[in-house]
Amino acid sequence: MMNNVPKVFSPWCLGASLYMPAHRLDLMDCANGEKLSTLRSMIFCTEDAVSHTELDSSLRHLGLCLQGFRDTPQRLRFIRARNPEVLARLLALPDIEKIDGFVLPKFNAGNFHAYFDQLQGTPFKVMPTLETQDVFDVGAMTELRQGLAQDTVFARILMLRIGGNDLMNILGIRRPRNMTLYQTPLGHVIAQLVTVFKPYGFSLSAPVFEYLNDSITLQKEIRLDLAHGLTGKTAIHPTQVPVIEAMYSVDSEDYDMALSLNQSASPAVFRMHNAMCEVATHKQWGQDIIDRQQCYGDRVALALPEYTGVIV
Repeated sequence: MMNNVPKVFSPWCLGASLYMPAHRLDLMDCANGEKLSTLRSMIFCTEDAVSHTELDSSLRHLGLCLQGFRDTPQRLRFIRARNPEVLARLLALPDIEKIDGFVLPKFNAGNFHAYFDQLQGTPFKVMPTLETQDVFDVGAMTELRQGLAQDTVFARILMLRIGGNDLMNILGIRRPRNMTLYQTPLGHVIAQLVTVFKPYGFSLSAPVFEYLNDSITLQKEIRLDLAHGLTGKTAIHPTQVPVIEAMYSVDSEDYDMALSLNQSASPAVFRMHNAMCEVATHKQWGQDIIDRQQCYGDRVALALPEYTGVIV
C-alpha cells in the first residue's frame, strides 16, 4: 500500500540514474529495491534498449510489473517512452501512477505538443532528452527553451538530459577510448547547451560514459561535467553508480566556503581557504555545493568496484 510519503524531486537527488530495459525479468525487484538497493533513481527503457519486435511484449511485462510496485520514498522511478504513441499506451496502463515520470527521447519542437498535450492534468515529472540534429542549432534550442519555459510546462520538468551517443551518431563519430566527451566536438555542444538553458533555471544531466573498464577517465569526465554545471550522470552498469556518486561528494573546503557565502552576516567579499569569495557572484555556486553535500556528503577516498562483465 502506498504510504504517501512525499518524494523530493531535486535534480541532485537523482544521482546516477541507471537505465534498464523494460523487458528485464527482475524489473519489479529492482523497482522495489530488493535488487540494486542503493540506486537513487532508475529509468525503464522502451526505446533504444528494446527492439521493435520486443516492444509489445515489453509493454505487457512492464504493465504486469507495475501491479507489484511498492512505494519507495527514497527511490525515483521513470519510464523512457519510445515516442508519443508509446507514451499514450503507457499512460493507459493500470497503476501507472506508481512511477514518478517519463524520459522523453528525441525531444524537439516537432514532438513538443505530442508529448506535453498528453501529460496535461497528470502529476508526472518529465526529463526531455536533447539528442536530435536541432541540438546543433543555437536558434532552434533558444526557441525550444522558450516553449519549455511556459509556466505549466516548466513546473513539470525535472531536468533536461543530453543524449551524447545519439549526438555523436549524428556526427558519425564515437568517443575514443581514454578520452572524455570534452575532448570531442561534443564538448562545444555541451557548453553551448549549458549557456542556452541554465541561465533560465533548467538543470541538465551529463551523457553516459560507455566504457566499463576505465574508471580513471570516467572520474575525469565527471569533474568536467561538474565544471560545466551539469547535474547527474546516467549509468549504463551498476558498477558505475558508486563511482559517479562518490565524485558528487563535496570537498570540505568548498563546503566551508559555500556555507559562508550563504550566511547573511558574511561580508560582500572575503578570503577563505586562499580563495576570493564574493557573495554576489558565488552564492549560487555555494547553494549547489550545499545541495550536493546534503545528498552525497563529504569527500572520501574512492574505492572502485570491479566490473562484473554483465551490462544490466
